[in-house]
Amino acid sequence: MQETENSSNLLTLKDYDLSLNSEKGPVQVLNKVNITLNAQETVGLVGESGCGKSMTALSMMGLLSNKIIAENQGELLWRGENLSNACNKRWRELRGKEMAMIFQEPMTALNPVLTIYEQLDEVLKEHSSLGNQDRRKKISDLLRQVGLRDVDSKLEWYPHQFSGGMRQRVMIAMALVCEPDLLIADEPTTALDVTTQAQILRLIKNLQRERKMALLFISHDLDVVGFLADRIVIMYAGEVVEDLPVEQLESPAHPYTIALQQARPRPGKSNFGFEPIPGTLPQPGSILIGCRFRDRCAKANKQCEINPPWQFQKNQHRVRCWHPKI
Repeated sequence: MQETENSSNLLTLKDYDLSLNSEKGPVQVLNKVNITLNAQETVGLVGESGCGKSMTALSMMGLLSNKIIAENQGELLWRGENLSNACNKRWRELRGKEMAMIFQEPMTALNPVLTIYEQLDEVLKEHSSLGNQDRRKKISDLLRQVGLRDVDSKLEWYPHQFSGGMRQRVMIAMALVCEPDLLIADEPTTALDVTTQAQILRLIKNLQRERKMALLFISHDLDVVGFLADRIVIMYAGEVVEDLPVEQLESPAHPYTIALQQARPRPGKSNFGFEPIPGTLPQPGSILIGCRFRDRCAKANKQCEINPPWQFQKNQHRVRCWHPKI
């Protein structure tokens, strides 16, 4: 392991900027993003669709093609090693073995023409020296661990033969087969029914604890990340606006996080207590200076046209706002 400022740090984004190519020229999708994932820690990454959550995850995994990246600045550190401009060979060494990702829709992530055994075995062969029988046993044991029944009869099944919940369990097994230190889960329960969602969330939480992994769980649902996370990072329009311990989730400081709290359905109240956030998320690249939430914020004033500073509150709670709730 390489020396780092903090030996518990696994992955760190430092002032990370990302612009992607488009027909109209480069478009900024991430701006000065700072996120640290520590060993064995669960971090929830929360925000509306289009705020940059998935782009952050794909950047962390090195899964964005150089053809679509117009520019990236800042640092992406894995155990102190800067991967911002790492070659494909280095990324292939890391992905699967040291870091892995569960995607939102398993049917598009799994190969439809390979059996689930062939797909898990392909990952394991790439990163281990186990023989055929040992690999098969490890795969079978792992599929049982993630809740698949009658494993021996289903190893030769294709993805379309499984239900949505079972496909997601296969994806979890594929992510964990090489025992990574970091697991990134990008809204892995979105396409599932409520009962199956709860089962998958409990499974991910238990596996994270048993395997002592770091977990980055991406969601738009504060209740879900409140159940899973130690710490919660809030994104808005390509920026991190708040970073707080889960214990302080009920008393956030940023107006956007407060608005997200108020937008949650609350059974027992009229209209379920639902208070939608006025306005819409700005288009990527449309606001380059000042607070990006100001057009939707009741507290906004002239000062908000200037880039807001980070303000630090108690218990490692930080917020990027001119007018945070104290």
